[in-house]
Amino acid sequence: MAHFLSSANIMKWISSIILTVSIGFIYANTNGQNLKASADTLRKFSVKAYKVGEELDYVLHYGLVNAGVAKLKVEATDRTVYGRPLLHLVGTGRSVGAFNWFFKVRDRYESYLDANGAFPWIFIRRVNEGGYEINQDYKFYQHQQKVETGKHKVFDIPEYTQDMLSAFYYARTLNFDTAKIGDVFTIPAFVDDEYWPLKIKYLGSDVVSIRNGKFKCRKFVPVVQKGRIFKDEEDLNVWITADKNNIPVLIQAKVLVGSIKMELTDYKGLAAPISKID
Repeated sequence: MAHFLSSANIMKWISSIILTVSIGFIYANTNGQNLKASADTLRKFSVKAYKVGEELDYVLHYGLVNAGVAKLKVEATDRTVYGRPLLHLVGTGRSVGAFNWFFKVRDRYESYLDANGAFPWIFIRRVNEGGYEINQDYKFYQHQQKVETGKHKVFDIPEYTQDMLSAFYYARTLNFDTAKIGDVFTIPAFVDDEYWPLKIKYLGSDVVSIRNGKFKCRKFVPVVQKGRIFKDEEDLNVWITADKNNIPVLIQAKVLVGSIKMELTDYKGLAAPISKID
């Protein structure tokens, strides 16, 4: 996460937080029977934090201006990998208002997530930001601890490595109920042809008021590289709901060229009651 946060384009960061291929033919030519057996040994657990039909909407403020919007969706798919069911995650981001005139953004991220293991098999990235385009197609071979990029390069990765979209959903499956202030949680991630362990530090409980209401939250700071977009580690703060959904409701950041804020504007299809205060 820190790697793509270090990009000069802050809209890329928002689209990725927050981001159609046929999976059947991608894996059809591998040694099917042996690989299916090894895939069966991958982790399985019951996911409580999200479900099919969930939609999260966010607005991005750059200073006092609404600069962009983002949507995250969990969709059903009948595709499988080695008999393992999948979820289709879709993240989109776009600029709005005056920002469209001088820097138009239209980004789309997709991840085909193992429904029982919360790790990706496929990642698709289609970015168009002010005419600058990025197209990425990653194939994760989790049972072999490898990832193949669209450039026909193969990288070794640790077990259960995430892409930049699936990392958001996997983080939501973590149990923060017994977290102590200062605890650091690490999520293995592969971003822009590079492995990078995402680390988030717990700062304690808090109550946050946004346009959508008041929420009981847990506060975190990602551990990021100094001197890139963020001057210091504490310049980026994230508040997630103190419930089983673990949804980010507010993100505030000081960057080298100003400040940004992203907040939850709407939600539906949640897997559990949200920690909203009436």
